[in-house]
Amino acid sequence: MTKHTANTQIDAHQHYWDPARGDYGWLTPASSTLYRSFGPADLAPLRARCGVARTVLVQAAPSVDETWYLLDLARHDDSIAGVVGWVPLDDPLAPELIAELAREPKLRAVRPMLQDLPDDDWIAKADTAPAIEALIAHDLAFDALIFTRHASALETFLARHRALRVVIDHGAKPPIKEGGESTLGFATWSQAIARLARFGQVHCKVSGLVTEAAPDWSDETLRPWVGHLLANFGAHRLMWGSDWPVLNLNGDYERWHASAQRLFAHLGERERAAVFGGNAAAFYQLPLRADLAG
Repeated sequence: MTKHTANTQIDAHQHYWDPARGDYGWLTPASSTLYRSFGPADLAPLRARCGVARTVLVQAAPSVDETWYLLDLARHDDSIAGVVGWVPLDDPLAPELIAELAREPKLRAVRPMLQDLPDDDWIAKADTAPAIEALIAHDLAFDALIFTRHASALETFLARHRALRVVIDHGAKPPIKEGGESTLGFATWSQAIARLARFGQVHCKVSGLVTEAAPDWSDETLRPWVGHLLANFGAHRLMWGSDWPVLNLNGDYERWHASAQRLFAHLGERERAAVFGGNAAAFYQLPLRADLAG
C-alpha cells in the first residue's frame, strides 16, 4: 500500500485530454504537437525517469463533462492523486454541483480559467459567493490561472474569502521572454507577486515558466523569476508542477524537472521535499493511500 512520505515527489500540475471529446475550444489542429490524446500511459515513463510518484490532474476545458472525464481517469489510475475540476462558479446551481462533485474523493479543487475570460476583473465582480462558500464547506481548494493583469482583482477576491485555500498557477505566468530583473515586465509582475503572497492562504505553483520563456531558456533564464517566488512565498508555500503536456511546446518533462531540481538545490533536504511533493500533498489534502479510488 503506497503512502505519501516526506520524500514522495508529486507533480502538482499536469493535464490529460482527448481532442475528440470536443470541449477544448483552444485546442485545434494549429496547436501542433498538443493536438492529440494524452493519457496516463504517455506520462508514466517520464514520471518514472524523474522519480515522480503521483500527480495532480488539472482541467483544461471549461466544462463539467470534462471534470467527470478526469475523475473517471483518476478512479482507474493510482498515480493521479487528485483532480482540479471546473464548475460555473456564478451559476445559482453551483453549490449543488459542488456538493455532488465533492462526493468524489479525488476531487480536490476547482479552477475557473480566469486567463481566458473577457473581463479581467470577473473574479472580483461576479456573484460567486455561494459557490465559494460551498468550496469551503466541502474543504475544496481553488486554482487561480492568472496573468499579472488579474492580480488586483484576485486580491479583492482573496480579501473576501480568507478561509479559501488558493494556489496561483504557473507563478502568474511571468513575462520571461521580455527579460530579467531590469525589465519593466519583471517589476510589474514581481510587485503583484509580493502583494498576493501577503495573503496567508495563498500558495503558488512553480510550473508553466518554461512555456513563458524563449526557446533557448536555461537555468539562468528562470533563476530570477524562481528566486522571487521563493523569496515571497517561501519553500513552505511553493509546489513544483510540470504543466505537461503544454510543457512540450518549449521543453520536455525531464529537462524541466532537472532544471527545477538545480534551481532549488541550495535549499535544505526538508525544504526541497516540500517543494517537490510535500506542499502539494498538504495543500490539496491528497488521500494518503494511492489505492484510494472511491
